[in-house]
Amino acid sequence: MRYTFLLYSDASMAAHMTQEDWAASKKAFGAYIGALQEAGVFIDTDWLHPADTATTITLAGGEKRVQDGPFAETRETLGGFFAINVENLDEALKWAERCPAVHYGKVEIRASAMDSV
Repeated sequence: MRYTFLLYSDASMAAHMTQEDWAASKKAFGAYIGALQEAGVFIDTDWLHPADTATTITLAGGEKRVQDGPFAETRETLGGFFAINVENLDEALKWAERCPAVHYGKVEIRASAMDSV
Protein backbone atom coordinates (compact mmCIF):
# COMPACT_ATOMS: atom_id res chain seq x y z
CA MET A 1 0.00 0.00 0.00
CA ARG A 2 1.24 3.49 -0.83
CA TYR A 3 1.63 5.98 2.01
CA THR A 4 2.67 9.61 1.76
CA PHE A 5 4.43 11.38 4.60
CA LEU A 6 3.71 15.12 4.65
CA LEU A 7 6.51 16.93 6.46
CA TYR A 8 5.48 20.01 8.47
CA SER A 9 7.80 22.34 10.32
CA ASP A 10 8.14 25.94 11.47
CA ALA A 11 9.89 27.67 8.57
CA SER A 12 11.28 30.37 10.86
CA MET A 13 13.66 27.76 12.31
CA ALA A 14 15.57 27.68 9.01
CA ALA A 15 16.60 31.32 9.43
CA HIS A 16 18.83 30.32 12.36
CA MET A 17 20.50 27.34 10.69
CA THR A 18 24.22 27.51 9.98
CA GLN A 19 25.99 25.93 7.01
CA GLU A 20 26.95 23.09 9.36
CA ASP A 21 23.31 22.65 10.38
CA TRP A 22 22.26 22.44 6.71
CA ALA A 23 25.02 19.93 5.96
CA ALA A 24 23.96 17.77 8.91
CA SER A 25 20.31 17.93 7.80
CA LYS A 26 21.20 16.94 4.22
CA LYS A 27 23.28 14.08 5.56
CA ALA A 28 20.44 12.84 7.81
CA PHE A 29 17.90 12.97 4.98
CA GLY A 30 20.37 11.32 2.60
CA ALA A 31 20.81 8.43 5.03
CA TYR A 32 17.04 8.15 5.46
CA ILE A 33 16.50 8.05 1.69
CA GLY A 34 19.24 5.42 1.40
CA ALA A 35 17.55 3.28 4.06
CA LEU A 36 14.18 3.54 2.28
CA GLN A 37 15.80 2.60 -1.03
CA GLU A 38 17.71 -0.30 0.49
CA ALA A 39 14.48 -1.64 2.01
CA GLY A 40 12.80 -1.41 -1.40
CA VAL A 41 9.97 0.83 -0.15
CA PHE A 42 11.03 4.21 -1.59
CA ILE A 43 8.80 5.76 -4.26
CA ASP A 44 9.51 9.50 -4.31
CA THR A 45 10.46 12.56 -2.26
CA ASP A 46 10.81 16.29 -2.72
CA TRP A 47 11.49 19.45 -0.74
CA LEU A 48 9.16 22.32 -1.47
CA HIS A 49 9.78 26.05 -1.68
CA PRO A 50 8.54 27.96 1.40
CA ALA A 51 4.78 28.34 1.86
CA ASP A 52 4.94 32.09 1.27
CA THR A 53 5.80 31.32 -2.38
CA ALA A 54 2.67 29.19 -2.82
CA THR A 55 -0.45 30.05 -4.78
CA THR A 56 -3.80 28.60 -3.73
CA ILE A 57 -6.81 28.29 -6.05
CA THR A 58 -10.41 27.31 -5.41
CA LEU A 59 -13.56 27.09 -7.49
CA ALA A 60 -15.74 26.36 -4.44
CA GLY A 61 -19.10 28.07 -4.70
CA GLY A 62 -18.63 28.41 -8.47
CA GLU A 63 -16.28 31.36 -8.13
CA LYS A 64 -12.60 31.22 -9.01
CA ARG A 65 -10.43 32.63 -6.25
CA VAL A 66 -6.64 32.73 -6.40
CA GLN A 67 -4.67 33.57 -3.27
CA ASP A 68 -0.96 34.17 -2.87
CA GLY A 69 0.49 31.99 -0.14
CA PRO A 70 -0.89 28.97 1.68
CA PHE A 71 -4.59 28.47 2.40
CA ALA A 72 -4.18 28.56 6.18
CA GLU A 73 -2.09 30.94 8.22
CA THR A 74 -0.04 28.78 10.55
CA ARG A 75 3.48 28.58 11.92
CA GLU A 76 3.97 25.03 10.68
CA THR A 77 3.82 24.63 6.93
CA LEU A 78 4.23 21.79 4.47
CA GLY A 79 7.88 21.59 3.51
CA GLY A 80 8.16 18.31 1.64
CA PHE A 81 6.98 14.76 1.33
CA PHE A 82 8.00 11.14 1.02
CA ALA A 83 5.96 8.48 -0.78
CA ILE A 84 6.62 4.87 0.19
CA ASN A 85 5.12 1.46 -0.51
CA VAL A 86 4.69 -0.78 2.55
CA GLU A 87 2.26 -3.45 3.71
CA ASN A 88 0.27 -1.47 6.30
CA LEU A 89 0.04 1.55 8.58
CA ASP A 90 2.22 -0.08 11.24
CA GLU A 91 5.08 -0.33 8.74
CA ALA A 92 4.46 3.25 7.60
CA LEU A 93 4.64 4.43 11.22
CA LYS A 94 7.98 2.68 11.69
CA TRP A 95 9.40 4.52 8.67
CA ALA A 96 7.85 7.84 9.75
CA GLU A 97 9.54 7.53 13.16
CA ARG A 98 12.89 7.30 11.35
CA CYS A 99 12.27 10.43 9.24
CA PRO A 100 14.59 13.27 10.32
CA ALA A 101 11.71 15.77 10.13
CA VAL A 102 9.96 14.12 13.07
CA HIS A 103 12.64 15.59 15.38
CA TYR A 104 11.78 19.23 14.66
CA GLY A 105 8.29 19.13 13.15
CA LYS A 106 5.45 16.76 12.41
CA VAL A 107 5.03 13.95 9.89
CA GLU A 108 1.46 13.41 8.73
CA ILE A 109 0.87 9.93 7.29
CA ARG A 110 -1.81 9.36 4.68
CA ALA A 111 -2.67 6.20 2.79
CA SER A 112 -3.24 6.51 -0.93
CA ALA A 113 -6.92 6.62 -1.80
CA MET A 114 -6.13 4.86 -5.07
CA ASP A 115 -5.24 1.68 -3.17
CA SER A 116 -8.83 1.40 -1.95
CA VAL A 117 -10.53 2.05 -5.30
